[in-house]
Amino acid sequence: MSARLSRGAHSVAGQVFALQALIVVLLITAAALALVFQARYDSQRDARNRSLAAAEAFAHAPGLPEALLSPDPTAALQPLAEAARRASGLDFIAVMDLRGVRYTDSRPELIGKRASDISRAVAGESFTQVFRGQPSDAVRAVVPVRNADGDIIGLVATGIEVENVTHAVEGQLPLLVGATATGLLLGTAGSALVSRRLLRQTRGLGAAEMTRMNEHHEAVLHAVREGVLIIGNDQRLILANDEARRLLDLPEDAEERAVGDLGLDPRTTELLASGRVVTDHVHLAGDRLLAVNVRPTMAYAGRPAGRVVTLRDSTELASLSGRAEVARSRLQLLYDAGVRIGTTLDVARTAEELSEVAVPRFADFVTVELLEPVLRGDEPSGTGVYTEMRRAAISGIRTDSPLQPVGDLIRFEVPTAPMAAALDAGHAVLAADLNAAMGWRAQDSQGTRTALDYGLHSLISVPLQARGVVLGMANFWRADTPEPFDGEDLSFAEELGARAAVSIDNARRFTREHSMAVTLQRSLLPRVLPDQSAVEVAYRYLPATAGVGGDWFDVIQLPGARVALVVGDVVGHGVHAAATMGRLRTAVHNFSTLDLPPDELLGHLDELINRIDQDEAGGWLVDGDANAHASGDGDGDGSGAAGEDPEPGNAAGRTSAVTGATCLYAVYDPVSGRCRMASAGHPGPALIRPDGRVEFPELPAGIPLGVGGMPFEAVDFEVPEGSRLVLFTDGLVEGRDRDFDTGLRLLADTLSRPGRSPDEAASDVLDTLLFPVPSDDIALLIADTRRLEADRIAEWEVPGEPSAVSRVRNAGSAQLVEWGLEDLAFPVELILSELVTNAIRYGSAPVRVRLLRDRSLICEVSDGSSTSPHLRYAATTDEGGRGLFLVAQYAERWGTRYTDRGKVIWAQLPLTGGAEPQPPAPLDLDALEDMAW
Repeated sequence: MSARLSRGAHSVAGQVFALQALIVVLLITAAALALVFQARYDSQRDARNRSLAAAEAFAHAPGLPEALLSPDPTAALQPLAEAARRASGLDFIAVMDLRGVRYTDSRPELIGKRASDISRAVAGESFTQVFRGQPSDAVRAVVPVRNADGDIIGLVATGIEVENVTHAVEGQLPLLVGATATGLLLGTAGSALVSRRLLRQTRGLGAAEMTRMNEHHEAVLHAVREGVLIIGNDQRLILANDEARRLLDLPEDAEERAVGDLGLDPRTTELLASGRVVTDHVHLAGDRLLAVNVRPTMAYAGRPAGRVVTLRDSTELASLSGRAEVARSRLQLLYDAGVRIGTTLDVARTAEELSEVAVPRFADFVTVELLEPVLRGDEPSGTGVYTEMRRAAISGIRTDSPLQPVGDLIRFEVPTAPMAAALDAGHAVLAADLNAAMGWRAQDSQGTRTALDYGLHSLISVPLQARGVVLGMANFWRADTPEPFDGEDLSFAEELGARAAVSIDNARRFTREHSMAVTLQRSLLPRVLPDQSAVEVAYRYLPATAGVGGDWFDVIQLPGARVALVVGDVVGHGVHAAATMGRLRTAVHNFSTLDLPPDELLGHLDELINRIDQDEAGGWLVDGDANAHASGDGDGDGSGAAGEDPEPGNAAGRTSAVTGATCLYAVYDPVSGRCRMASAGHPGPALIRPDGRVEFPELPAGIPLGVGGMPFEAVDFEVPEGSRLVLFTDGLVEGRDRDFDTGLRLLADTLSRPGRSPDEAASDVLDTLLFPVPSDDIALLIADTRRLEADRIAEWEVPGEPSAVSRVRNAGSAQLVEWGLEDLAFPVELILSELVTNAIRYGSAPVRVRLLRDRSLICEVSDGSSTSPHLRYAATTDEGGRGLFLVAQYAERWGTRYTDRGKVIWAQLPLTGGAEPQPPAPLDLDALEDMAW
């Protein structure tokens, strides 16, 4: 028994127990001391707080200033101070004058004696301190007493004696001692349990014995000429012997690092991290061939399972190493092809990438020919004999090749030529010796003779096919490489061509979709801007390189010589975004005919989009599965690579919501020179003043269209004559490499250049801000504002009496004579008579008449009523109701717009005149004043 105890005491477990027990004792002792000091600190802090609170309360007690100024303060305050002291649990409350002489104290013998160290309180500062001195050490607080004027007239000192504070701490000592003993007991018991478990695991071995065993283990592990790796379940390297480090060239700190961080080649990393069981697998790692074995380890004592990897150097197998090197290079080339081919969605560039990736590692020269429809992005014919293609790419180790250049038409007219044979068979064809390829030589005897003299001696022709459809042809040539192509090269070339064909087909489909979207986008944008005088406009629209979006702009002529300027942006790309843009643009046109204010127009547009989204919610087509099958790759492997949709987000059979569109709508009035605009999440415009200063008027930050729930807000500001308004989408100023604020600064600098016309300014902006490869659409609208000259405007105030109608009519006729528009006198007088008569009769003051001579003659009658007129046919028995009908007959256009204080009824007549509707009989204009609509 004593031997066992002695062995346990000298074992690793015993030493660990002794060390842990010592640490537990030290920690618990330190904790107990810390608790004692903390308790003392907390007690003193509590005494300070209680003393200060009591002193503050007593110093602000009602009547204290009067008692201090009474003839006998002690008689008045001593009972109160003692009562307060007993109630608050303090040891003393002393009221003093400014010299420190006590009026009250818990010890009567101290009354009348002076307290010390009160200068800070006399200066007006309340403070607490641990006081050391007579009559006793105490934690005290001293607070000044102020009268109604704020003057200090006395002091209040309260406190608890230090001895009492210490007693409070001592009262907690039994609890601290008990907690310390309990902690010591638990710590010692825990150490004993740990030591017991360690004793079982080490089997009672001492430190020297375990050291000797570890030395034996290390000697065996590192002396063996076979690499050993132990990898944990978390993919971290646990152990590596010397041979494994040498074979894999592992870094010194390899252990405990993740397998992927060891700097190994990708294939070796994948093998070690895969976890699959491997037996004598020949693996190329750097310049060594390794025989690799991988075996899992079982979970033991709660440890997770891992795996053991053994490595043997088999580099002496030279022939096997050579073949593995070839296989490795081919696999690397296929990997590079997957990375480098198809980096862009451009058909011609993808063909160039195929030719570049194979030279010089596989072929000396590579040519790629594509069908004409493929180059245009169209779907090639799935059947038929292909006799000609367009050369799309050529690459070689030299630039003076005898092969036809890019752009030439390549013909395949001899069926036995390798190209024609490959197209006919649908798989690659090898011509190991071109001297013996009579079909190829018969194709073009002179050209092939030149090629043979140049040194071309071997050829592989591979048809490029995707989804069973031929897209083109790839030809791999050897000239400087002495070895001809063989059967293994043929399989590799076919695999390389199959991968490239998928990328070419994706690029072709994207080209088709992009062309369709661009065509649709441009067809939906305004082709001709309206002929108007309010602004001189220049515009630019550029679609994104990677996919057309939904940016748009518009210039809409409004009544009263006004003009609406619109820019908008639909989130997303592709045909759906372009179609959505067309819907929004049409809706803006429709709402603008109602002559709504910008904020109301955006509100109606937002409501419309919400209704559209609700109608299309959950809009899945019943044939969605059929569509999904139709987009497959056609080879039955389920990968879908060849049928990949180049426009993501357009799932088969699903409709996309419009949410995310933005719009800026501005209305400019050339008569008043004011502009009113509202934004739905769109960047505001730039305003270039006549002196060249560029400003960005602040707009309320409206939410995008389709979000709903919030009204839009419009701003109204004056545009100085000769100013310029610039509206744009965020694709102009913002991109991957430039933030929005930087783009605005560049735009402002560009627009500040003097003496530039709108068209020249638009070109300047694109030259400065256009990205090399735009990732978003760009819409830019530049408008130079104009004012309608004063001599083209005539206005009259109309009194609210019927007799004023004739005066207004005569004034209007005289104005027409002054403008040289006598031919319009009759219809204008009729229109003015009708509109003014009804404004007086059915409207409310003030009534105004305005004539505008712009590109047409505009007659406007405004009043303070919001009653809307309606055109109707009057019955034969009606005495009125024909006035508005006559206005509609004589005017080219007419309508009503509402203002903040009423409405305006306007009628527009062409200046050139036209075929006037002939009335059945001469009309009495005075009599027409009695008609109503």
